[in-house]
Amino acid sequence: MERIDLNNKTILVTGAAGFIGSNLVKRLFRDVKGATIIGIDNMNDYYDVALKEFRLKELNASVPEGTTWKFVKGDIADKATIDDIFEEHRPQVVVNLAAQAGVRYSITNPDAYIQSNLIGFYNILEACRHSYDGAGAGVEHLVYASSSSVYGSNKKVPYSTDDKVDNPVSLYAATKKSNELMAHAYSKLYNIPSTGLRFFTVYGPAGRPDMAYFGFTDKLRKGEAIQIFNYGNCMRDFTYVDDIVEGVVRIMQGAPEKRNGEDGLPIPPYAVYNIGNNQPENLLNFVDILQQELIRAKVLPEDYDFEAHKRLVPMQPGDVPTTYADTSALERDYSFKPSTSLRDGLRAFAEWYKEFYG
Repeated sequence: MERIDLNNKTILVTGAAGFIGSNLVKRLFRDVKGATIIGIDNMNDYYDVALKEFRLKELNASVPEGTTWKFVKGDIADKATIDDIFEEHRPQVVVNLAAQAGVRYSITNPDAYIQSNLIGFYNILEACRHSYDGAGAGVEHLVYASSSSVYGSNKKVPYSTDDKVDNPVSLYAATKKSNELMAHAYSKLYNIPSTGLRFFTVYGPAGRPDMAYFGFTDKLRKGEAIQIFNYGNCMRDFTYVDDIVEGVVRIMQGAPEKRNGEDGLPIPPYAVYNIGNNQPENLLNFVDILQQELIRAKVLPEDYDFEAHKRLVPMQPGDVPTTYADTSALERDYSFKPSTSLRDGLRAFAEWYKEFYG
């Protein structure tokens, strides 16, 4: 593994106003000295833009002395925009978190997934490739978001990165698996060190409103009933956002090593890791802790009749009954395992929600 010192580096973070992206930039502000950090986000309205603006405002207000922060409102699917960023700033580390997220939305709006997840990622790969032109130093490490959804309805648990993942059950999952295949090809052809990260159900303060825990909270607060899919028999490896960011930062600093095989050609400097809690929780248990924490944070009244507001319904298309991360490779290579408990994570979310929505 090639060690990378992030201090004084130029780092590009795509999806910088997104949930994971903004938390990553915040963490880089805190821990990395003298860096130039470029963020790009198209600020689309897939969910409430006010949340993205809130995250961006927080970032703009917290740039430390000695750090350069530049935000570009733009789309990674626009090749000229990406080429301009690489031409002007020559990033040494690239973290691609920009993507059209969500399994269910991919059924109704597939175009967005092809644009952002395939064309957008292709533009990033091409820019990384050409960063070596003219004997340029080039990108030292490309880190990109994949997803636990690539495992589809894999029966073997926990999910290991050694498992075959050729049967996606949603277009979203197919695009994320495609990202891994594209990155592998570019790593092999152009010797670009790349690491894909399969995230497992990320949650936390200022998260994505399309995620179940956020949608449940909105509905419960309005006195509406929530639907719990697969009659509550879903297991999810919920991963707190700070644990995801910790994993990303560690992996940014350790790129797959460039080396040649016996044929003299590069062995692809390529890796994929799971980042999950390695401890799946039953959805009913998750929702029960969520409502306890919402009552504690005074988002819901103390006498809230939770039972009257929940409906157990069948599974939705594209969903899977269980997600469960095998994180042994992450522990082995980066000495890290997510550890935030569900209660601690949901408490932080409930307190943020109370403050943000009043």
